[in-house]
Amino acid sequence: MGRTVPSITLLYQEELQSLARFRRALRRSDQAVFDDLLAAAHQHLAAASYASHTLPFEVFLLAMLLEEHKEVLRLRGLVEHA
Repeated sequence: MGRTVPSITLLYQEELQSLARFRRALRRSDQAVFDDLLAAAHQHLAAASYASHTLPFEVFLLAMLLEEHKEVLRLRGLVEHA
């Protein structure tokens, strides 16, 4: 019998639980930033489900990086057109 692969949403929730103590150790202002990064990863769970060959946390980091880079590009465009 083959083994069942857990859903990416389940893996995401498990990662959140494993990072809970780290999050609580952060300053309140840093907790908000950390939550924003995790929310960015959540936006890309559908795409992450296609990356089953990588570690789930690596995919979540890539999703966070993608959102951060989109923001950099948006801000760069504002500066160049100002």
